Parts: sequence; C-alpha cells; structure tokens
Amino acid sequence: MAIDTRSEAADRPSEKKKPKRTSPALFYRQVVAELRKVIWPTRRDLITYTTVVLVFVLIMVAIVFGLDALFTKGVVTIFGG
Repeated sequence: MAIDTRSEAADRPSEKKKPKRTSPALFYRQVVAELRKVIWPTRRDLITYTTVVLVFVLIMVAIVFGLDALFTKGVVTIFGG
C-alpha cells in the first residue's frame, strides 16, 4: 500500500503574483536616502587612496614588463630570431 506524501498544495498550480513596481519618484527618494547614509571620503583620504592605487598599478606594470622581457629573451634564445 503506497502512501501519498504530497500535499494538496503540490497538486495545484502555484499562483505567482507579480512584484509591485516602484514608481520613479519613490525610487529617487530611496536613492537620495541611501546616499545620505554614505560616509564620503575627505579630500585627504581621496588623495591617499589615489596615490596608493597609482603606485600599485605602476608596480604591477613593472612586474609584467619585466616578465614579458624575460620571456621574450628566453624565446628568442631558444628559437633564434
């Protein structure tokens, strides 16, 4: 004797409700409210962050350039050129 473990709700097609759309005015108000919560960096912080990023990028460029020159020299040495 088999026991049906499915509920009656599983037999019915699910009724999916469309999510309610947000009006443009409400969306704008919510965006402004969220932007008020943001802690904006000071000018000094911004200069510091920019300097750190630029130094990091320059270091990475130097590493990639060095590896590229090394591999180029190795390939030319092995295969001739």
